[in-house]
Amino acid sequence: MKQRLVMMALVAVVAALCVPSVFAQATGSVKGTCTDVQGNPIAGATVEWNSPETGHKYTLKTNKKGEYFSLGIEPGKYNVRLLLNGQELWHITNFPVKVDENVLPFDLKKEQATQAQGQGITPEELKRRQEAAEKAAKEADTIKMLNEKLATARADMQPATANFEQAIALMTEATQVDSTHDVLWATLGDAYRYSAPKQTDPTEKAKRYEQALDAYQKALDTKQASLDKGEKDPKANQTLAGYYNNLADAQGKAGRVDDAVKSYAHAAQLDPDGAASYYYNTGAVLTNANRYDDAIAAFDKSIAVDPNKAEAYYQKGVNLIGKATTDPKTGKVIPAPGTAEALNKYLELQPNGQFAEGAKGMLQYIGSTIETSFGKPKTKKK
Repeated sequence: MKQRLVMMALVAVVAALCVPSVFAQATGSVKGTCTDVQGNPIAGATVEWNSPETGHKYTLKTNKKGEYFSLGIEPGKYNVRLLLNGQELWHITNFPVKVDENVLPFDLKKEQATQAQGQGITPEELKRRQEAAEKAAKEADTIKMLNEKLATARADMQPATANFEQAIALMTEATQVDSTHDVLWATLGDAYRYSAPKQTDPTEKAKRYEQALDAYQKALDTKQASLDKGEKDPKANQTLAGYYNNLADAQGKAGRVDDAVKSYAHAAQLDPDGAASYYYNTGAVLTNANRYDDAIAAFDKSIAVDPNKAEAYYQKGVNLIGKATTDPKTGKVIPAPGTAEALNKYLELQPNGQFAEGAKGMLQYIGSTIETSFGKPKTKKK
């Protein structure tokens, strides 16, 4: 009886050992190294494992060495994609995952060579394509670096930061790396132009304006060269006009008034929609040079393009005031013709504008009626 009980116990143990586990599920692991066509690790890439059989999806990331790894992958066939910044670099279909370690590297150089052989591409052509890909990758890295410098330099030129020296250094480095981008030269010009008034040494101040002029001219030349080579840019004229406008501003502040007038004229020709502003800026430069008649003519051009440009009427009035004379017998101020009309037109358009008090003061100075709305007299000096 005792022997029978022992045998029954052994049978029970054997039976228990033969019962499969309900809870354990066999899975595998996947790993691999991803390298580009130059053999360099592809860091920060995404490796997607998609099972068309079960619908399971696993998304893995590569480390700095281009490596990826994951446990707990359910066995089956998977479609695997290698992506970088959302762009697919390569894919493999129906890769089998077993209950074990599964290794799937992505060697783009090798994959391209294999693909080329299948397509009948010669080794020479493959080399050319690989070199083109390498060049494109380097250019992409360079563009990214230049954009970072450009963004930082522009931030440095904001009033809140106003770090013009760093902006100059960054844009100088950028133009040394790649001198074929007009925006880099233009931004360097801005940095020099904005930094000039901050200089206490007159010689250094003048130098900064000259450096700005050189940078803006290079921006213009570079942009025009790109257009001559077939660059398609629907806003090219506005871009060039902006460069001429900034060049003219630097020329005017450097004392090159006639050059500034020519540059503003180029801007107005290229960008007729902005001509009112360019002519207004011309008048401002001429006003600072005490060339009243030329300034008045420039403001008249601005008004002709935009009859509602209030500031142009005011500045015209300022220059006309400069042409006023005094009656030697009575001492009364004799204003130049059109002075009161220009100042009152400003008040009509901008009765509470920034120059309103100045306009009223000048009208009182010449003994004229002050009008603030559509020709209706408000006050008159007796």
